[in-house]
Amino acid sequence: MAEMKFPDGIMAKKPHVNAPDFVKAKVSIKRDDLITWLKMQPDEWINLDLKESQKGGYYFSVDDWKPTSANNAPVQNEIPPPEEDDNLPF
Repeated sequence: MAEMKFPDGIMAKKPHVNAPDFVKAKVSIKRDDLITWLKMQPDEWINLDLKESQKGGYYFSVDDWKPTSANNAPVQNEIPPPEEDDNLPF
């Protein structure tokens, strides 16, 4: 398993006890720290997982999964041509 990476400048907390049910987390961003961290990342897209720690707090970790060549095969969306049938009436 690869070493877990954590982004700088972004953190999540559980919502306030009086927050409505549809509020799932409170996210805080320290702009300068996050921008500095983002500039050091080589990829155009950075995927983060919001996780719950064993103590019940929330945190972000970097999801750096990359597809393998077997999983990266192009999907065939093409419909195959119909088979020739000599029994057609036309």
